[in-house]
Amino acid sequence: MSLAIRPKASCRFDLVALGEVMLRLDPGDVRISTTRQFRVWEGGGEYNVARGLKRCFGLDTAIVTALVDNPVGRLVQDLIYQGGVDQSYVRWVADDGVGRRARNGLNFVERGFGVRAAVGCSDRGHTAVSQLVPGTIDWDRLFGDGVRWFHTGGIFAALSESTAAVAEEAMAAARRHGAVVSYDLNYRESLWKGIGGKERARAINRGLARRVDVMLGNEEDFTTALGFAIEGVGDEYTRLDAAAYRPMIEAVMREYPDLSVVATSLRVARSASINDWGALCYCDGRLEQARTRTDLAIYDRIGGGDSFASGLIYGLVTGRGAAWAVECGAAHGALAMTTPGDTTMATLAEVEKVMAGAAARVER
Repeated sequence: MSLAIRPKASCRFDLVALGEVMLRLDPGDVRISTTRQFRVWEGGGEYNVARGLKRCFGLDTAIVTALVDNPVGRLVQDLIYQGGVDQSYVRWVADDGVGRRARNGLNFVERGFGVRAAVGCSDRGHTAVSQLVPGTIDWDRLFGDGVRWFHTGGIFAALSESTAAVAEEAMAAARRHGAVVSYDLNYRESLWKGIGGKERARAINRGLARRVDVMLGNEEDFTTALGFAIEGVGDEYTRLDAAAYRPMIEAVMREYPDLSVVATSLRVARSASINDWGALCYCDGRLEQARTRTDLAIYDRIGGGDSFASGLIYGLVTGRGAAWAVECGAAHGALAMTTPGDTTMATLAEVEKVMAGAAARVER
């Protein structure tokens, strides 16, 4: 099935995302367990896509989330203001003083270097957004304002017993109003291990997949989070043969005939500092492959997949076709991993230069 994207003239937003926005605490060049100071950013798998589309690509985006009304929540709000994502649908929850009823999520992340892998340690139990339930958000009002694209993912679906149902409610409303629905599988073992592990993740994701137009993931998500094996790749993903992904992607498309696009980023982590990086996109019966960047220097890998997603969506929503879109996504993801924090600091001009193969010579 081909994507039917609503014209910009009839829509308030190019994309609306549903997900948690956490305060990321970054110890810089040292470790979480030994640092004496942190730099702060905002971040969240679904939010990062909306922010990338706004800051790098200039589209109009919004976030649906919930925050506790205290100084930490207002700090997250201030960071979102810098990213330019519309906050009309942010729900503010009263602070009880110590977070017994609801909290704001914290995400401690060290970048890693060489043989020392990146580490994430999230503190997000009982957060405000995890307590959303069906009926909380007036989705018909939101989508009635005009939305071209709706995005959510497996991180939000894993936050609580109710969030997957909220995601399904939002997807159904998006489809009623003619918005394209994308979903990033984004499997996180830490989120699922206490509530049923891979089996529960697969059950939730396979249920939600029936309402999706564009399915996204990384090199292992389709196996771990959706249950589709990739032959000849291996458990450690130390060799990524793009041809091995075609049978898996075609199996996903057969299982979910309403899907129009399946796309995946591809990464071989040779070390925390050097990765091979590429991407695939299956659309209209064709498998498009972005140029693989071998020995890509990594400054901060967190958010690279989200930036791939935002670049891909930009290409698709602006009608440039799947081949251009997957190259844009891969280039944007590569650039995002050269700067600190979850979110992109790249410009569209820089993305286009990387897509064209420009070298990293100094610009004066």
